[in-house]
Amino acid sequence: MKPTALRAFALAAVAGATFAAVPASAQTLRFGLAEDPDVLDPTLARTFVGRIVFASLCDKLVDIDEKLTIVPQLAESWTWSPDGKALTMKVRNGVTFHDGEKLDAAAVKFNIERHKTMQGSNRRGELSLVSTVDVVDPMTVRLNLSQPFSPLLAQLADRAGMMVSPKAAQAAGDKFGANPVCSGPFKFVERVAQDRIVLERYAGYWNKPAVHFDRVVYLPIVDATVRLANLKSGQLDFIERMATSDVDAVKKDSRYKVSMVTEIGYQGITLNVGKSDLAKTSAIGKDPRVREAFELALDRDGIVQVVMDGQATPGNQWVSPDNPYYAKSMPIPKRDVAKAKALLAAAGMPNPTVELMAPTTSDAQKIAQVVQSMVKEAGFDVKIRSTEFSTSLDLADKGQFEAYVLAWSGRADPDGNIFSFDACKQPLNYAGYCKPEVDEILNRSRTASDPATRRKAYEELAAMALNDRPIIYLYHRHWVWAYTNKLSGLRTVPDGLVRVQGLRFN
Repeated sequence: MKPTALRAFALAAVAGATFAAVPASAQTLRFGLAEDPDVLDPTLARTFVGRIVFASLCDKLVDIDEKLTIVPQLAESWTWSPDGKALTMKVRNGVTFHDGEKLDAAAVKFNIERHKTMQGSNRRGELSLVSTVDVVDPMTVRLNLSQPFSPLLAQLADRAGMMVSPKAAQAAGDKFGANPVCSGPFKFVERVAQDRIVLERYAGYWNKPAVHFDRVVYLPIVDATVRLANLKSGQLDFIERMATSDVDAVKKDSRYKVSMVTEIGYQGITLNVGKSDLAKTSAIGKDPRVREAFELALDRDGIVQVVMDGQATPGNQWVSPDNPYYAKSMPIPKRDVAKAKALLAAAGMPNPTVELMAPTTSDAQKIAQVVQSMVKEAGFDVKIRSTEFSTSLDLADKGQFEAYVLAWSGRADPDGNIFSFDACKQPLNYAGYCKPEVDEILNRSRTASDPATRRKAYEELAAMALNDRPIIYLYHRHWVWAYTNKLSGLRTVPDGLVRVQGLRFN
């Protein structure tokens, strides 16, 4: 039996086993993911696909709309203090967690403090300037800052703003992610690793009229071709990150709809420049000339055409060239193989070997193969190390890599695309990059409220970080979704997350 047919058969079996007790009138949205998420705890989670699941499971204090405007969710309103060092939020009345516990100011205080202090938290850097949290009254909370922090609301529009049940979190400790209890439209039922995540409608959801499904089932299918095959066979209703090579054909098929939007994140290659002792012995880690040669051997336009069929915007920074915070003084470098060879010769390493770790997703594998071919012309011998995505993150966290194909799904504020990756000892700084002068610029950019001041800081930062190359940025993807024509109500938000509120079958 072919893999595609086998996967379709497996999904049918899963559907029969999982939904046997569901009434015939119940509606289930079956959603194909490009990877299996990591832990379902918003404090510890790191993956983009995890954020897709969280969009159904865990509401946030605020959200963003299609134009990246901050809009209310669990917080109905908010005000800043005149000095910009305190954010006061009014918590929405009538919200409960999936265990029936009430969401109030005390629960918000618990969650912010959990994000800041829990062992292994990946939200710590995002909330580092929040010094204390005060319960002003039962439904009003104040976040006190050590200094002004412009990106705070944007941070609260993502996992740092997700609220979990304090009662459940305290009882479960670091095992909370195995049975998460949040306040979103759907509650957790079960998870089978590498197979499925099942959620069911929460009857007590505060925005109940916006929810039109009884269950949502997320199924990780790494191969984009297999994901599409399961959509076509009727085993899935929606797939994220459809292969760009399939876009034209699916658009012509009246049974399906295709939607897309340019991401606010980026695709890049993270280089181990200080994460572990490997950086001291690796050619690309220890010598900046080798890193520069590696970048100069790349043709970003060519990568976009081959890997993404043109469905991406070439870029060399943490924001795209059309972003107001893009540093125009550091444009995309042109490919220069001759200069790359000269740099390698000057470094005394004309034929360096580089191990490139790449997740097993189709896009990451294609990037690795194209990069391998391009840099070979300059003298590089790239060995591709294909690794399951969650495992690759763990290896990166331990510094057990030289170069790593890694995408970042992006944040509404540019700080969310750079601070945790370039600031010293931040949880997402897989490169191990650390420079006091870079930290000073980063801190200055995030404490300024004036856009012109922030743009100037990012110009300074680009001049430094892009020359050090802890990350070589490649392009900014177009999120591409395919789904049954029976589905309506999809909102194309540039963060790439699919909000289930408003989705329905016609």
